[in-house]
Amino acid sequence: MIFSASQALAGNISINGSTTVLPIAQKTAEAFMKEQPDVKISISGGGSGNGIKALIDKTTDIADSSRAITPQEIEQAKAKGANPVEFIVAFDCIVPVVHPTNPLKDITLDQLKGIYKGDIKNWKEIGGADKLIVIISRDTSSGTYEVWEEKVMKKERVFPGALLQASNGAVVQAVSSNPNAIGYIGLGYVDKSVKGLSANGIVGSKETTLNKTYPISRPLYMYTPVPAAGDVKNFLDFVLSDKGQKLVEEDGFIPLK
Repeated sequence: MIFSASQALAGNISINGSTTVLPIAQKTAEAFMKEQPDVKISISGGGSGNGIKALIDKTTDIADSSRAITPQEIEQAKAKGANPVEFIVAFDCIVPVVHPTNPLKDITLDQLKGIYKGDIKNWKEIGGADKLIVIISRDTSSGTYEVWEEKVMKKERVFPGALLQASNGAVVQAVSSNPNAIGYIGLGYVDKSVKGLSANGIVGSKETTLNKTYPISRPLYMYTPVPAAGDVKNFLDFVLSDKGQKLVEEDGFIPLK
């Protein structure tokens, strides 16, 4: 059962949206429910676009998003009686990843754009093995995809031959099982099964994201369809508290301070 945000039952919070923000929502919700056992929080992923659509339709109390809500989406929400409120809950950077056997360590944004446009087709063109590149991308409902399109593709579309994945986890799986693949994921999802590349010579990290030297970084958001009150406000306060931000960091994301 999904509760309409405007009439959420006391003690029930629904959260929907970004798969990047999903681990933050899960970890903080778990800790919050331990402190507030009468509150039940249900969480679903599905991408930033789906979370914001649920926000517009007022079928979620909180929308997770790895990109900012657009002016057009705000207008759509207002037309349905919602008035979205933004909370930045963490920072993240998007890391290009390859199979651990790939000899490459660094890649430039121009090379990434060339690969994702379909202009660079073979790893040997950028110092790798003589193998065709298998391009893994997020689908268009993903906020991570939209940030990639803006910061790497400079608004040009990803080549239609790219294999589209619905989540960060699916990208990790696809890249880890294919020695010729390249993908991109949020920093919190980088593990030993894939190899993160530096971009333009800069390693994606907490420091380089906060000092803005890493070129593919972004804030992560939670949105409410109306000003937060009651349990929803208490939960968001918890996420933004020192305790909540410590959980953000434990999950591999970058806390606000």
